[in-house]
Order: sequence, then structure tokens, then C-alpha cells
Amino acid sequence: MSTEKKTVRLLLLEDSQNEAERLISLFRNSGHATRAHRLTSSADLVDTLQQTWDLLIAAQHSENLEPSEALSAIRRQGKDLPFLQRVADSDSEAITEAMLLGAQDGVPETDDERLLLVAQRELKNLEERRARRAAEVALREAEKRCQLLLDSSVDAITYVHDGMHIYVNRAYVELFGYSDADDIAGMPMIDLIKGSDQGAFKDFLKTYQHSEEHAELLCGGVRDDGSQFRARMTFSPATYDGEPCTQVVIRAESDNAELAEKLREISSQDLVTGLYNRVHFLELLDQGSERAVRDGSVATLAIMRIDRHAGLLSEIGMADGDLLLADCAGLLRQHFGDRAQLARFTDDSFAALLPGVTPQQAEDTLQGLLKKVEGHLFDIGGRTVQITLSIGVAGISEQSTQSQLVVERALRCTEQLSDGNALKLYDPAEELAAAASRGSLVAMVQQALDTNSFQLLFQPIISLHGDEREHYEVLLHLNNPQGEPVPSADFLAAAEQAGLAAKVDRWVLLNAIRQLGEHRAKGHNTRLFINLGAASLQDPTLLPWLSAAFKAARLPADALIMQLAEPDAIALLKQAKTLCQGLAELHCKVALNRFGGALNPFNTLRHLAVDFVKLDGGLLQDLSSEEQRENLKSLIGGLHAQAKLTMVPNVDNPSVLTTLWQTGVNYVQGLYLQGPSPRMDYEFSSGEE
Repeated sequence: MSTEKKTVRLLLLEDSQNEAERLISLFRNSGHATRAHRLTSSADLVDTLQQTWDLLIAAQHSENLEPSEALSAIRRQGKDLPFLQRVADSDSEAITEAMLLGAQDGVPETDDERLLLVAQRELKNLEERRARRAAEVALREAEKRCQLLLDSSVDAITYVHDGMHIYVNRAYVELFGYSDADDIAGMPMIDLIKGSDQGAFKDFLKTYQHSEEHAELLCGGVRDDGSQFRARMTFSPATYDGEPCTQVVIRAESDNAELAEKLREISSQDLVTGLYNRVHFLELLDQGSERAVRDGSVATLAIMRIDRHAGLLSEIGMADGDLLLADCAGLLRQHFGDRAQLARFTDDSFAALLPGVTPQQAEDTLQGLLKKVEGHLFDIGGRTVQITLSIGVAGISEQSTQSQLVVERALRCTEQLSDGNALKLYDPAEELAAAASRGSLVAMVQQALDTNSFQLLFQPIISLHGDEREHYEVLLHLNNPQGEPVPSADFLAAAEQAGLAAKVDRWVLLNAIRQLGEHRAKGHNTRLFINLGAASLQDPTLLPWLSAAFKAARLPADALIMQLAEPDAIALLKQAKTLCQGLAELHCKVALNRFGGALNPFNTLRHLAVDFVKLDGGLLQDLSSEEQRENLKSLIGGLHAQAKLTMVPNVDNPSVLTTLWQTGVNYVQGLYLQGPSPRMDYEFSSGEE
């Protein structure tokens, strides 16, 4: 999922060019790709409004164009353009006056954070309004297409309200022998019904009037010339021109009604087993879900998979496999009787719909089926075959608005049964617990983004060979609502799964740049290593955003070192290469993290122009082994031969420091030296060797 923000098309009514540029930088630094235009006159506004814009931010006063005039021009042209009025900090009357004139809000001039929040709200509202208008257009187009389909349908279709025709299609007119639809318009439908059937037709309409499901009626129809025919009428609730009504589809019964019924029956059957086929069974399942939502009736879906079906087929062959399925279907019919609607669901599974019972009530019946199948000896082609079933069960209730969801639940239960000859009932509590766990992490990440409640921690990276500059790795910290720390691996994984990872990276970058600027202003020559995830590797707006952020913060680009993880770089090598090239053009350094885990790690370095390489922490295990120490020394020597600066993390005890110094590693990092801290306050002079 892409997390890239849409480009904001921004109009600025601001006399000061410098202030206009500051506002543009403010939006860009907050992660919005921004295309902006500064208005200089009323004529400029009229011309500019010929294009589409997303937001207009106006100063309290302008010599070029007063905000009230701009609002009037927007109103005259009928533009949906959110208007934000900037006012003096304590001027609440100006905010009220601006909103009375038509502005969406007033924002104090010095409150940039509120301006961004209000802008984000108005941009979201604008997007929803545009989506609604697009949906309305799509609905009208769909209604036009539906009308064309109705007009050209070979089925006779009418819409009836209070027993009167309000629409008839061409096929309906022809079926009843009229020359024009106007001849039927406004006519009571009962006038087209055979006299002896009119009483039954009236009773049916009275009963059906408030129904919300499909129904059929078989009665006689009367043509304009007086001739009669048998008609099968299908009634469905509908709307026409926005009014509730009833759709009636009429099909003249053929002379051979028995043959037609037989054809319908065959079309719903599986040819191998004689049970319902999947398509027809899903229709029955939809009807069951509709009944459950409408009147609260319950039902149970059981999906019964034959265990190790593929292995059985390899033993007995396809033809005998069909015989086995047919015999199994017979056993299911005998076991369930008329208590269930049965179907062949897939090549190796059956399905049963048990109306009127919950999964718990159906459990004994299904357990009995497991025992019966396990003890049954199938005689297939002169040989004895035994099978077992895995049965997944899910309930249908008033909350089951989507039958497909019920199917997915039953299938998941079936897949979770690995031993065979077993039964698993879908447990809403299990799914709710898992969803709550996932959802709470995602919610915490989203809230942290919205409220700036993440915390940056800084862990020093210390030179073993006299580099006097200060280096820290930036780490992200998050507490849960109870104030307990959440493992970073957990909330970062949740952010990635929810499509929020790129936003998290932008938050880290923005806040790290701000804190680094404040820290360097105190005379520190500090550089920060910042981790970028896979989502940022694929974000085409990252490089221009970084360029603008560096300029806005007045930071040299080499003050930040972007750190990519080797697994992400390998999986997205093309994107990683492009990003590294772009960072080099910005004079921003790059580090490759978790190096050494791939089969051929040096192959990655052939494609990526990186300055630092941080080894995978697993390479520090068992350094007491001479062989392992030599391997580490060889790896570091190979990196130094390519002019890469090397780093080793996870230095958590003093015993490895001497070994690392002997290998020639440039930098070390770990709990023995200092853990992550909210402050950049490590005394680097004491850490030099």
C-alpha cells in the first residue's frame, strides 16, 4: 500500500514573498509535496481559479487583494476551495468575522502547528467532498446503464407501485401484445392477470408488499387480444426514480414445464456427486445471510475437507477418485438427511448449510460424522479405501452481512487442522483478540503520528581510532497507554503492515533534523544515523523532501547518514541504488546496516554507493573461537579495501573491545558504552582509544 501524500495545490494571498516561501517550506517539511502560487491581484485570482486548487491561505490583510474580495470571487465562480484566514494571535473577533464571510477557519499567524492541523482537516474534508461528487456521477452513469439494460433485456420487466405500472420495458410490451409502452403506463397490473387468478394475485401482493426478499408466483396472463398464457412472475424489492417499488420479471411458461424445471435442477447440481454445485450453494448461503440479517435466524456452515486427498488420487487414480467422492456424498446425505443443504465445494471438500442451528448446536452432529467417516470402509474399484475429514465450522447470524466472510472463517478453521479427522469451530474471541492486538499497535502508531507522542532516543557510535566527531544512531521509542515501552520491532512491523511505515520514517527525519539543528547550534559537530525502511526506499518524494528539509533547517546534508538494512536493499535493489545515487547528489552519506547476513554480501556493495557498513550483530557471537575472529577480521579487511568505514553494534560487554580493536573496526556501539538516551550527552573524548 502506498503511503505517499498527494500533492497539495496551494494558493497564498500574502504580500511578503519571504513569508509565502516560509509557508511553502512548512508544508513540504510536514511531508506534503506542494505546488504553490502567490496571488498578486484580483485578475490573477480570476485567471488562477480556472485551474484546480486544494487550499487558499490568506494573510489578515493584503494590499494586492483583500481576503473578503477573494472569498467573493471564489463564491461567484462556484469553486469548492477551502479558505483559511490568518489573523493576529489574540484576535478572536477576526476569526469569527472571517468565518461569517465564508472562510473555513481562522488561524493565529504565529501558530504554525495549528495551521498544519487545520489545513490537514480541510484537505481531508475536500477529498471526501470530491469523492462524494465522483460517486454521485458514477451512480448516475450506473443508473443510465441499468436503464439501457432494462430497455434492451429479453426478459419482460416491469416496476410496480401500489399495484400500478410505473415502468415497462419493450419485452414486457411485446409479451402482452401491446404496440406501445404508453398503452400500459398507469394501468393496474391486475388487469393483465387472468380473471380466475386475480384473487390469488391480490392476496399475494398484500402479503408481499412489505417483504424484502425474492418471491415467485405462477398465474395466468392476458394479452391485449384476449389470449392467455401461463406466466412465472419473480418479485423483488427495488427503487425506481428514487421511489420504493417492486420489480417484476415475467417469463412465459413453456409447454414442457417439467423439462424446464429439470434443466434448472441440473444447472444447480455437481455432476460427480449429485449434490449442489458451488455456485448454487453460494446463492443459498447468500439467502441464509439475508434471512439472518432480516429476521435474526441462525444457521451453520461446515466445510468438510478430505484429508490427504492428493495422495489418495495418486494411489487410486482420477476415475476411482470420482467414485470415492460420489460414495462420500451418499454417506453425507444419509448422515444429515433433510437437516442440511449439501454441496461439493471444491475438488477435495464438501459444504453443509444447517439452518436453524448454531455451531455449538451442530457440534454433536458433526462429531458423529467424523466417527462415521473414520469407521466407514469405501469399496472403490474392488479395493478398500478409508478417509478422514477436517471440518471447519462458522456460524451465520444477524451480524453476518457478507456470506463470503463466513466462508473464509470456516476455511481458516479447516486449514488450522493439521492432524485430520478433527473439527474446529470458529471462535470470534480468538479473532477479536488477534485483531485487538494488531489494531491496538496500529492505533498507537497512528496516534503517535497525530499527536507527536513518539520519542527519539540517541545511542552513541564511538570511534576506536580517534575520529573527533560525535555520532549517534537515532532510535524510535513508543509507550503504550499504560506507559509501558512497546518493543520497536512490534510497532514498526504493525506500521509496515498498516501502510504507515513511510509516515513513521518522515516523522523521525523531521524531528531528528529539528533536534540536531538545536544541538549543533550549541557548537557540537554531531552527525546522526537514521534508519530508513522498505517503504521509504520506494518513496519517490523522499529526496526532494529531504533537500527542502535541509535548506529549511540550515543543516549541511552530511549531518545525516541514512541507514538502509541489507535485507531491504537486496529485496529492493533497484530502488535502493536510485536512492543512494540521489543522496550522494545531496552530499548525504549512506550506511548499510545488518551487513553480512546474505550469502554473498559483497555483491550488494557492487550496486550501492555506501560510505559506512554496520555489521550484523550475529557476527559477534562466539568470538572466543580463533576461526570466528579470523573470519571477522577478513570481512572487515575486505570492507576497508573498498574504502568503507566499518561499525560493529551490540558491544554489550568489555571482553570484545580488544578483539574488535585488533580487527581494525572503525566504530563500535552497544550497551557497555552507553544505551539509548533521550539526550545527546555522551562524552566522546572519554570513548576514544
